[in-house]
Amino acid sequence: MGNCCNYKITTYSVKDTKKLGEKIGKRLKGKIVLALTGDLGSGKTSFVQGLARGLEVPNDYYITSPSYTLINEYPGRHPFFHVDLYRLEDPVDFEDIGLYDILDDNYVVAIEWADRIRQELLPDYVTIKFEMSGDTSREICMSAHGVNSVNLLKEIKNRL
Repeated sequence: MGNCCNYKITTYSVKDTKKLGEKIGKRLKGKIVLALTGDLGSGKTSFVQGLARGLEVPNDYYITSPSYTLINEYPGRHPFFHVDLYRLEDPVDFEDIGLYDILDDNYVVAIEWADRIRQELLPDYVTIKFEMSGDTSREICMSAHGVNSVNLLKEIKNRL
């Protein structure tokens, strides 16, 4: 993952982190990969829960990390896939876990522990790095890799 940070934001509570996810989810217009990194408890899943709300995933879907299933799919304004690579030891190929077809299609894909995947295989994507800056505050750093993600980050910067 590149260290370049195109946009940094601080959230001060779990609710804040979810709200950020929701605002970004509302802006998504289709195919994008969000590559999430950060320590356990740094806010990745909370962010994804907000993202799902912004993508209009129905409230009766409880968004939880797919640590054992690796991939959860949710219906919404755009089909939404939540991927969690925490349990995988080595960097993996998309092919090995069935992600290849998902990334080819017009889906929104959020990948937790994205540093466990070979980056050169990712299409257009946004890296979102979560760092604990206090008991409840988080520094969230976003970087764009590709045309769609650059445009998305520009829009996020201008609107949030």
